[in-house]
Amino acid sequence: MSKRIDVNNLNVYYGGFLAVEDVSLSIEAKSVTAFIGPSGCGKSTFLRTLNRMHEVIPGARVEGEVLMDGVNLYDPQVDPVAVRRHVGMVFQRPNPFPTMSIEENVLAGVKLNSKRMSKSDSQDLVESSLRGANLWEEVKDRLDKPGSSLSGGQQQRLCIARAIAIKPDVLLMDEPCSALDPISTLAIEDLIQELKSEYTIVIVTHNMQQAARVSEKTAFFNIAGTGKPGKLIEMDDTTTIFSAPAEKATEDYISGRFG
Repeated sequence: MSKRIDVNNLNVYYGGFLAVEDVSLSIEAKSVTAFIGPSGCGKSTFLRTLNRMHEVIPGARVEGEVLMDGVNLYDPQVDPVAVRRHVGMVFQRPNPFPTMSIEENVLAGVKLNSKRMSKSDSQDLVESSLRGANLWEEVKDRLDKPGSSLSGGQQQRLCIARAIAIKPDVLLMDEPCSALDPISTLAIEDLIQELKSEYTIVIVTHNMQQAARVSEKTAFFNIAGTGKPGKLIEMDDTTTIFSAPAEKATEDYISGRFG
């Protein structure tokens, strides 16, 4: 498991609007890469191109390549549903299925992919996924309760358990802590550190301290103005980005001069 991603000359469009322009970067396997930048700079849009999620918006399209271990995810022969099995996603707000139990939430993606499993295999997968999300001890005695009965931080870890249950290679996280309190945020950050030993993780965050804490590499995106496309300004080791960035715009952003 875990894959390297190489993006070459990627442009992202919504209809005729160029939202993200000419991004090229590499994301190392079994590491955490953070995307930072002001609101509207295209970092979440770009994140969604890594598992073809942006395609669910009518008129959205890309030009360029997204290679996972050398295979172009946008090759006409590649099934976007298969891509999303390999590249899981955790969204900004916890979104457990409200009518499903905790156990059913964990298994939802697996069942959607039409995988038939014995009861004992299902139980093993539920336990291993919840353990992987550091949630098992808190919920093991109430797996039949609704996922929506959990606290916000627990719900987000349940969504992470649901994502890793399908055994992806890559985990995308779009501001996974923005709706959480500091204690729950710390639990998610600790979890990210544990998960990177098995998965390639890409996280979008507005919290620069969080980017500094959890990632090995940081990419800074920016936008020249309203109606202009978002662009990758620079990408480097996280320590370098936060201590000696190459671009003045990066330094201005991380020092709080804008954004």
